[in-house]
Amino acid sequence: MLDVNVIRADPDMIRTMLRNRNKDEAILDRFLDADGEWRALTDENNRLRKIRNEVSLQISKMPKGEEKDAKIAEMRAVSDKIKANDDRMAELEDVRQDCVLNIPNIPASDVPLGKDENDNVVVYEAGRRRQFDFTPRQHFEIAEDLGIIDFDRAVKVAGSGFYCLKGDGARLERALVNYFLDTHQDQGYTELFPPVVVNKAAVTGTGQYPNLKDDMYYLERDDLFLNPTAEVPITNLLQDEILDIKDLPIYYTAYLPSFRREVGKHADTRGIIRVHEFNKVEMVNFVKPEDSAARLEELRKNAEDMINALDLPYRVLLLCTGDMSFSCNKCYDLELYAPGKDAYLEASSCSNFGDFQARRAKIKFRREPHLKSEFVHTLNGSGLALPRTMVAILENYQNKDGTVTIPEVLRPYMRGQEVIDRQ
Repeated sequence: MLDVNVIRADPDMIRTMLRNRNKDEAILDRFLDADGEWRALTDENNRLRKIRNEVSLQISKMPKGEEKDAKIAEMRAVSDKIKANDDRMAELEDVRQDCVLNIPNIPASDVPLGKDENDNVVVYEAGRRRQFDFTPRQHFEIAEDLGIIDFDRAVKVAGSGFYCLKGDGARLERALVNYFLDTHQDQGYTELFPPVVVNKAAVTGTGQYPNLKDDMYYLERDDLFLNPTAEVPITNLLQDEILDIKDLPIYYTAYLPSFRREVGKHADTRGIIRVHEFNKVEMVNFVKPEDSAARLEELRKNAEDMINALDLPYRVLLLCTGDMSFSCNKCYDLELYAPGKDAYLEASSCSNFGDFQARRAKIKFRREPHLKSEFVHTLNGSGLALPRTMVAILENYQNKDGTVTIPEVLRPYMRGQEVIDRQ
């Protein structure tokens, strides 16, 4: 979340930011009204407490009588006013906190202005698009024909928006997870396997709550959420901690299944492009504030290294203000080209959050023992999301006879197998 002093100091800048991010400016007005009243009551209570302290000292030295009784009655009225102000301030604090939790991060100065995804900037395209001597098919046609995916039986178990990988499909998914994690270890990451359920403090800390609460699966009986992305449990492992500067930077990676309700909002409901449950390997970084801008470029390269090793065509987008997620101040999307669909599919978002998440989750560091603690900067990136990576592999590596060639880098994870044939 933003520092309230930043909001107070330049509300016009915050108003422009909200407009650029397609957010309702009313949230700022609500905050300013509540904050203005809260600050006025704070000043009034400070003044009343000073008066009460001074008069109480006088009362202690006064002889018994009507004058003393009158002063005591007067101070009781002052105390009642202070209590009434305190009660109102508690109400206003709830309003202020709710507003701050719903105001998005301020975009970095080099983020392009734009309304939606159509205004994102293509930084570059990379990889070679394959020239087919046949009409490439879409991933669900390929996978069903090979017998490596079962949609109908998955629906029986969990409903629409879920799928079941079979045989070499399941093995290919496992190979990708292991390859991604091994690659991140070589890049200097520490592997974690955190819980797959998270509490409200965790999803609040990384900004999914309350902003995306309707997209998450909520376990009402336990007041817990199914993991929406491994960014949530990894980042919040350091919640409420003050790190030593020698601990930074910290690079964590983890594989977890992720759960989102978003499938019904989009047209891509056939196949595995948009589903309720999907596997993902996540990278999360904790760095000093002065290092986060450069680290975002390195984080993006960490994800690109795997795409290049898989020899998949892709492009890099710099997201505009209107398309960035709530918590980030700058974001690159890495999109894999799928020839069967003839479209680019997002497989990774690499984001810098500045101190936005750390302020919510209270993650700090101290440069020297005698210095005041500061908020760390957090970053994360998908490395990579499995369903769309699987789509890109099936569609780019498909053969005319219906088989799929396994990318060379994955073959050691599949015991040397080179081709996926009909099961």
